[in-house]
Amino acid sequence: MSTVYLTTPIYYVNERPHIGHCYTTVLTDVAARFHRLFGRDVFFLTGTDEHADKVADTAAAHGMTAPRWADRNAEHFRAAFELLGVSNDDFIRTSQDRHKHRVGRYIAALQASGHVYKGAYTGWWDASQEEYLTETTAKEHGFKSPVTGKPLAQRTEDNYFFRLSAFQDRLAGHIAANPEFIMPEARRNEVLGRLRQGLTDVPVSRSAGPAPADGQAWGVLMPDDPAHKVYVWIDALFNYLSVIDTEPRRRYWPPAVHVIAKDILWFHAVIWPCMLMALGEPLPRTVYAHSYFVRDGRKMSKSLGNFVDMGLIGGYCRDFSRDALRWFLATQGPLGSTDADFAHDKFVEVYNAELANGLGNCAARVGNMIEKYCAARLPDPGPHASGLDDLPAYAWPSTTAALVRAAVAHADSFEIDQALRRGVDLVRQVDGYINATEPFKLAKRAAAGTPEHARLSAILYHCAEALRIASLLMSPAIPDACAALWNAWGCAPPAGTPLSALSQWGGPHSLRPGAPLHKGSALFMRADPAAPPPTPMQAPADPGTGPSAS
Repeated sequence: MSTVYLTTPIYYVNERPHIGHCYTTVLTDVAARFHRLFGRDVFFLTGTDEHADKVADTAAAHGMTAPRWADRNAEHFRAAFELLGVSNDDFIRTSQDRHKHRVGRYIAALQASGHVYKGAYTGWWDASQEEYLTETTAKEHGFKSPVTGKPLAQRTEDNYFFRLSAFQDRLAGHIAANPEFIMPEARRNEVLGRLRQGLTDVPVSRSAGPAPADGQAWGVLMPDDPAHKVYVWIDALFNYLSVIDTEPRRRYWPPAVHVIAKDILWFHAVIWPCMLMALGEPLPRTVYAHSYFVRDGRKMSKSLGNFVDMGLIGGYCRDFSRDALRWFLATQGPLGSTDADFAHDKFVEVYNAELANGLGNCAARVGNMIEKYCAARLPDPGPHASGLDDLPAYAWPSTTAALVRAAVAHADSFEIDQALRRGVDLVRQVDGYINATEPFKLAKRAAAGTPEHARLSAILYHCAEALRIASLLMSPAIPDACAALWNAWGCAPPAGTPLSALSQWGGPHSLRPGAPLHKGSALFMRADPAAPPPTPMQAPADPGTGPSAS
């Protein structure tokens, strides 16, 4: 896997960002940072989905044009991701010309091959989600939206259609041959269950309606038929290809992982791959559909007042650091097929156990002992460079190498939480090593030149070097704290050097005996479990509404 293309969904621009958007994006960011750490060529995409009719309706209700309304809300997403330290390589907006021009080209190609045709369609329309539901799905949910519970409307439209039905057997065969194509397993079983009901052709266009006052259609018009525009969901799915469909970027296709929430699984795991088959494009390796966050055991709802919006997210970043929030999202979020709880008590418990009392406290202990006992210079481990003979459980080269291999395997399987926990495992081993060797007691009788001094030097070097490797494994989630540690210890990884070289015990990037090492500032301050949750930050003012980028 030399190139890695990772995507979030593109987010609906009629909303403001919240915990769901932030979780998906941070999770993908941590995955991207892992792959970069492994020495791979990564492209990470996020952005906004803008061409829904509801965007134009809401804009008009606010006395604004659709482009101005989309400009404003797209900037809220950019600001949210900047707050969280997200390292995306591009931010696509479906209103940008670079996207719209290519969508027209893809639709024209599907028309030319006969995979898109014109016809009439009658179905159950979910206005809240801007999608048609099958008769079976509509009936299962009492002819109400499965997402919002609002009544469905039966509609008949003249549309262009995609021959989805033609790809049923081919898609089923691909899923059977590639179990990693839809993850986790519960989501794959969900898709297979719906596939057994049979695929029907799906609309790819809607009536364009009357031209707006400014004469600019809000959406992508069908090739050679301006009375129809490309259905917003079809338009949106093409973003993954339109961004990468340039000479410098084509090497990244196909995507390694599309990271999505479970509510948009059907579009990404069925309609999208079938359209790619029709275009002759290789399919994504994995569509990963995570679950939802709930709040203190209850489903989040604005009406219940328990919604985790950007104000509260900003409060956690302010009071605990953005690294702390990133860590909680990446390690405690709903990565699998069950929902996860965003509970303040749980946040503080994890923060204290794994960050403040974990990496933070262990690094402070080791740095303090090296400052105090070794004049703030890395000691020479001497003949005990790989561990102490009387403590075979701490054979550091093999121990660290095994945890690094495990972290890589977990990250490659999109088990992001487990990849990060291998760093936590290593920190805990260092804590256990300190408790077993008691260097603070040994220092009292470790005069220079004595066997005790040689043993003390080896112990402290082992602790520092193992923590350096642990920080590498934790850095995709907590990049700021790890950068601060590397700065204090003089061990910042050279850019572009892969983890396989960085993590080699005794290798060229190991800590150098005699080099300065300072305790530095506390990476994470311990939190009081009895303290109340953060107060929300004031919502940011609406950003400027300059012209959309293209």
